Amino acid sequence: MAKSIVYFQNGEKIIEAGKVETRMYIILDGKVQISLSDKIEKVIVAQLEKGDFFGEISLFNKIPRSATATAIGNVKLAYIDSVEMLRQFLIKNPVFAAKMVHTLAQRLAKTDEILVGKISELNRIKITRDI
Repeated sequence: MAKSIVYFQNGEKIIEAGKVETRMYIILDGKVQISLSDKIEKVIVAQLEKGDFFGEISLFNKIPRSATATAIGNVKLAYIDSVEMLRQFLIKNPVFAAKMVHTLAQRLAKTDEILVGKISELNRIKITRDI
């Protein structure tokens, strides 16, 4: 994986929402800010650091990016371009594989929590309209 290294400077976009690419990244050095935007408002949803990963959804699904990833300071990243490359990496790095499963489970739980909150909010709005 030594050849699969890229560098970004402070403020550079690593991933841009809406773009189609399939690269997943692992932070080797530095920090990365993950944000969502609806064209009016930008919301920072995470700040990742050394050992964290991002971009995995597009690697598996080949869909446009849902978030923007921006370098905070100078950042060194390893990247993975294919599911097969990820599989080989995870076999060679079982500790990272366990961390990835744990992190994905946490992200899914957070997404579920947000979804339940939005459903409750919609139900309250509906009840208020019906009164």
